[in-house]
Amino acid sequence: MKIVKVTQDDFNEWLELTLKLWPDESREERQISLTKILQSPREAGFIVRSSDGGAIAFMNLSLRYDYVPGATQSPVAYVEGIYVKDEYRKQGVGTSLIQYAQKWGLENGCVELASDALLENTASYDFHTKVGFQEVERVVTFIKQITSSD
Repeated sequence: MKIVKVTQDDFNEWLELTLKLWPDESREERQISLTKILQSPREAGFIVRSSDGGAIAFMNLSLRYDYVPGATQSPVAYVEGIYVKDEYRKQGVGTSLIQYAQKWGLENGCVELASDALLENTASYDFHTKVGFQEVERVVTFIKQITSSD
């Protein structure tokens, strides 16, 4: 297993993995998002290659300077997305990615690593607590359409 920073050469494999994590997004939306990550000085994408060279997992990281719940300093290294193919789960791949994220955060002047998961995503919650994250907040987000007749 080898963790590598995504380059343009890895783009299509990275794209396919991210579409598994975020299947509700269109391919075009995801391509735009990933291109922005590649061009950003505050973001990075990483893929995990198996011994045969195939892409089996990915992780997107960012440096967040805005408010991060529970954080005590800025910037905060933030796990924007992490995904491991089903057949490679529970083999230490995700844990290795989080360890890599911690190293990346330290190299970028961070003392904290943050992440999030949807409330109903219990598998992600279990993973995060297993690798040492502590829950700091639960949020339900609301939106209301407004019109001039309101």
